[in-house]
Amino acid sequence: MDPRSEVLLRHPERFGGALLLAGLPADDLLGTLPAASGWSWHAGEAEQLVRRYPGRVSLGIEPPAGDFASAVLFLPKSREATDFLLTALTRCLPAEGSLYLVGEKKAGIERAARQLGAFGKASKLDSARHCQLWVVQGPHTEADPRPDAWLQRQRLERAGVNLDILSLPGVFSHGRLDVGTALLLDQLDGLPEGAVLDFGCGAGVVGAALARRYPASTLHLLDVDAFAVASSRQTLAANGLSGTVISGDGIAAAPTGLAAIVSNPPFHSGVKTDYRTTETLLAEAVRHLKPGGELRLVANSFLRYPPLIEAAFSNCRTLAERDGFKVYSARRR
Repeated sequence: MDPRSEVLLRHPERFGGALLLAGLPADDLLGTLPAASGWSWHAGEAEQLVRRYPGRVSLGIEPPAGDFASAVLFLPKSREATDFLLTALTRCLPAEGSLYLVGEKKAGIERAARQLGAFGKASKLDSARHCQLWVVQGPHTEADPRPDAWLQRQRLERAGVNLDILSLPGVFSHGRLDVGTALLLDQLDGLPEGAVLDFGCGAGVVGAALARRYPASTLHLLDVDAFAVASSRQTLAANGLSGTVISGDGIAAAPTGLAAIVSNPPFHSGVKTDYRTTETLLAEAVRHLKPGGELRLVANSFLRYPPLIEAAFSNCRTLAERDGFKVYSARRR
């Protein structure tokens, strides 16, 4: 059981009724709280929970409909996402409802408790398992809970491509262009044409650039995060571009027969460093590429990805290096 869930279960008198668990971990909490429902924006965790608790978990960027007496937000890693999610949860509770926030101390729960305080008088209920639990009774806010009201628009002009990038809170590099993606955008020449995948698409920066640079190619975008999927769809629409945006957990959710996979892959999960998604991508990408297809990605220079790429593809080239990042290329033979 996740330690945050264990903290909730120390208070059965508070969580036995109609409860919405937002951003819940894929553990046994729903089995222990039979009247509770789950809201997730992580495709992999949602899939696990739906298999075990059918009809009780929704995947998306807005809370599910329901008559909830209270709601719990499991602290996300982004401050902006915390603000949006607290606002969204506040608007789906009755006036006398309770809004809870639970998170690990090392994830910044004490800082986030101050954000919770914007919705009413915040009180700390518990501190255990290296976590804290906070509550606001009768939360209220004047902020707009609709996701569209939280979109940020950024004008991108780089490598001869002009785009409007739209992103929601919590999406990687929200409202700005990160250094790694900037380097990758400068290295998009000479890709094989055909079906192309932007893996870990985020707000759709790379995918939109690929669609603009290679109009004859068929574009696919893939991300595990529902807010990223929604942002990528908004970015494509804002620029009059077409593509298939896929919600899925890792390269296993991608189509096969691809001409190219282009990525600024993630290597963080919450506050813990996690390389598994990218390492699986490097090992399995070759199975999703057609002969002659190319994997092209950017990564921090200190990450030892070339040996993993060599093991899978028997080749690996460094195309560029700048500001602590490298762009790698490998071809399926």
